[in-house]
Amino acid sequence: MGSRDRQARLSAYAAFAVQGLCFATLVTRVPQVQDAHGLSDGALALVLLLVPLIAGVGSVVAGALFARLGSGPVLRVAQPGVCVAVTLVGLTGGEVLPLYAAVALFGLFVGAVDAGMNAQAVAVERRYGVSLLTGFYAVWSVAGILGGLWVALANRLDLTLLAGFVVPSVLGVAVALATGPRLLRKDEEGTGPSAEELKAAARRVPWRPVLVVGAAMGVFYLADAAVSNYSAKYLQDELGAGDYAAPLGYVAYQIAMVASRAAADLAVRRHGGVLIVRLGGLVGLLGMIGVVAAPNAAAAIAAFAVAGLGLAVVAPVAFSAAGRVDPTGLGVAVARLNVFNYVGFVLGAAVVGAVAPLSATDGLRLAFVVPAALVATIVVLARGFAPQPVTAARPATVTG
Repeated sequence: MGSRDRQARLSAYAAFAVQGLCFATLVTRVPQVQDAHGLSDGALALVLLLVPLIAGVGSVVAGALFARLGSGPVLRVAQPGVCVAVTLVGLTGGEVLPLYAAVALFGLFVGAVDAGMNAQAVAVERRYGVSLLTGFYAVWSVAGILGGLWVALANRLDLTLLAGFVVPSVLGVAVALATGPRLLRKDEEGTGPSAEELKAAARRVPWRPVLVVGAAMGVFYLADAAVSNYSAKYLQDELGAGDYAAPLGYVAYQIAMVASRAAADLAVRRHGGVLIVRLGGLVGLLGMIGVVAAPNAAAAIAAFAVAGLGLAVVAPVAFSAAGRVDPTGLGVAVARLNVFNYVGFVLGAAVVGAVAPLSATDGLRLAFVVPAALVATIVVLARGFAPQPVTAARPATVTG
């Protein structure tokens, strides 16, 4: 490949890295944000629920802008916006309304970046002609691990919210500004299908197999939202972990995900998606039960790692299954499946936030019972991960 393609690929990697770093930096400091603003558990749940709700809006708005501007310019504006929004959370000074505004801004930019970086990754993959998306998501996870470790250090050093957020935010802005100009331009991204082509394709893609794997993926993202938003708070508030140890549940979860996804492709080729998802669901269920039953923080951190090891396989295999029932090759089934990402994340924030206040001492332990129980449905739904291929299908290039 030419140097232009390599530059675009590295820039897309950078976009995923900045996004993973900023997201992890914010979610693993949830207990400190709650304490600084004196939020009840119910108010915190509302703050966390704002992010995926408004992110959906940001994603739609960004998508509308792509046709006119391309994803590159949108990403170049939105990515520094995410970093600035994280910093603003640290500048709210204990005031609740400014916190809601900063979190809403974060959600809006996060949705736009999610859309933009995925569009860039797909365009890069198309130019290379080989599957590359799994690698982009691996970069996101690795950056998330680094973000969680940074928060552990920041908490250990007793840094303020602002100081803890400024360092990764400044780094993120610097990386975004340095790599943004090398993202693919609109004329380099390629021409997607027209609205008429997508409407015609939609009539040829069956709904039932997408709903089956979508339900399993929605459960995965529900559990993922619970871990992302509440693992640090659970470890700190209910299991007595120190500030420096509280982010390590999320770190362990992400490390296990990276390891699992590194081996998942080979395992699926050898044993098939149904068996791998069924085993992943069982391992994920074991991990979530371990989270609920954990007697101390160390046990919970290990349980979060086990949960990540199992649950990591669900989304990639789901996207692969969706590709088999799309006879058009235009990504209609994949687009439908992606809706379950936002649905699961919204439900995860809402369900855990609603259940946690029911007990003054073990609220989050009780709240984790809900995603743990639902993870069992992944095992039941695993047979749907080998749908009957629709005839005349062209191989889909999108993976997750």
